[in-house]
Amino acid sequence: MGSTFKSNDTPVSEILREIEQGKIQLPDFQRGWVWDDNRIKALIASISNSYPVGALMFLEYSEGGNILFKYRPFTGATASTAPEILVLDGQQRMTSIFNAMFSKQAVLTKTDKNKEIKRFYYLDIEHSLNSTIDRVDAIISVPEDKIVRSNFGRDVELDLSTRDQECANHMFPLNIVFDPIASQMWMNDYQKYYNYDPVILQKYAQFFAEVLVPIQSFKVPVISLNKDTPKEAVCQVFENVNTGGVSLTVFELITATFAADNFELRKDWERRYKNLIEKSALSFSNQKEAILSVVSSTDFLTAITLLDRYYIKINGGEAISCKKRDVLKLTLSKYKQYADELTEGFIQAASFLKEQRIFSARDLPYSTQLIPMAVIFTILKSKTQDSIIKGKISSWYWCGVFGEMYGGANETRYANDVGGMMEWINGGSEPDTVQRAYFQPTRLLTLQSRLSAAYKGVMALILKAGCLDFISGSPMDFTVFLDENTDIHHIFPRAYCESININKTKWNSIINKTPLFARTNRIIGGNAPSEYLKRIKVNNHVDSVNLDSYVASHMIDVQDLHTNNFDDYFIKRAKSLIDLISTAMLKPISNLSGDDVIAAFGRPLN
Repeated sequence: MGSTFKSNDTPVSEILREIEQGKIQLPDFQRGWVWDDNRIKALIASISNSYPVGALMFLEYSEGGNILFKYRPFTGATASTAPEILVLDGQQRMTSIFNAMFSKQAVLTKTDKNKEIKRFYYLDIEHSLNSTIDRVDAIISVPEDKIVRSNFGRDVELDLSTRDQECANHMFPLNIVFDPIASQMWMNDYQKYYNYDPVILQKYAQFFAEVLVPIQSFKVPVISLNKDTPKEAVCQVFENVNTGGVSLTVFELITATFAADNFELRKDWERRYKNLIEKSALSFSNQKEAILSVVSSTDFLTAITLLDRYYIKINGGEAISCKKRDVLKLTLSKYKQYADELTEGFIQAASFLKEQRIFSARDLPYSTQLIPMAVIFTILKSKTQDSIIKGKISSWYWCGVFGEMYGGANETRYANDVGGMMEWINGGSEPDTVQRAYFQPTRLLTLQSRLSAAYKGVMALILKAGCLDFISGSPMDFTVFLDENTDIHHIFPRAYCESININKTKWNSIINKTPLFARTNRIIGGNAPSEYLKRIKVNNHVDSVNLDSYVASHMIDVQDLHTNNFDDYFIKRAKSLIDLISTAMLKPISNLSGDDVIAAFGRPLN
């Protein structure tokens, strides 16, 4: 089998002519042109100095080829023929070069403050030949009327609106640099304007040799993929050579593929994404924190592929798989068939997570686990309301969280878990994630920040167990979770722990933390537990019985707080958290009296 690509240095002049002719165009997944005025000048300066500007990547294209994309001409090009080449990497650079140095129209660009402007570009001949002046400072951009004004438009700083004015100011128009006839005529007019002054003739000859010739002969490395290149190879190669533009994701490739059938995938996804956020947010004003705000367009396509391949498998087809190459084979008909019910599957998954007391994207242990979960809810539909089935989904979910199974490359796990969950629900054995999940008791000590999935999981379980605010006794459900600025705080405050030299590994671990309303945490401050409990009783009129029951709802031995007994409190709460985790996973936690546990905690946890 021959190579899927070839590489060679290609003259920019040749590429620009083919862009103008429409032989070279863009696939429709490429975003709009976005480079600003200063970046265009910097690119021109690099070319005029013969500096490298990075490789381009082309895809040979034909209507009967392996990959069908919707295509469009470059900004500024007018040809409407079918392309022979699509630019996969280099759109920004080639659009900048084409518009500034080839097109006769003003370049639509923007300032560094993002304001749209139109510009023509010139080379200052005098400055170009001055070795003490940076080349980028010899490149001048002027407004569409070619007059630079100051003092709110009252004063003319530079007028290049006529050929004579260009000559008078020694300004060579860059949009003719690749046009040999126009360049020759401009040189003739320039020399004529100065009555063929030998100094001007010599200066222009130097400018031509040192500046124009390097531009006109400039070459760029071009990697060309042949038209039989598989779609997944196009995606992979792009990831390997992308020089900093918009990343070519699976979603971008599928968007361009579907566009060939006049289906606007991006618009369809944007509509669905808005729906996902609205249906999973706790309130209209807090949509940024909606659980499903973390679902990406590629996640959605991966889930559809997973769903499709599940149905193929149960009908006697090949194994479930949702790797990149599988997603890239997704057809428009399959997308249309499953997109609506999968959208509902994601929404049902978000509802399930709220029942698990995971209310926002910030508190979601693994966004990746949403992909198989949504597929499972889509397949099962209303059956997920069955308590036995919901219990199995819950066990699988918490095994994924506390077994910390969803932190790496997950496509194989997605496939195994979707198939495995359906088998388990139908009376078969447990899926791999449930079978292999294991929680090491000493892990509680290393859960120090909310960056960890297991840390977020423990907090959700404390909320789910029905913990109450220390002062109001309000349950911390989603109706008050955001309104009260609920967050995770120390039970034995940091300042107090540091004052009596308690080991930070213990006082800063999840064992010494719990969800509290913001105002409650302010009252606790840095005081010893016995002191802040007295303060709550006196200042907030909470009687002893109620206060003790509120505190106990966090799986805290209240007497240990009244006596500031950190060591006993810490062991008891560690045991309580382990019981919570075990119940959620529906699996016993082992090694509770192992040597490592005793060394870490000072005593066993059973």
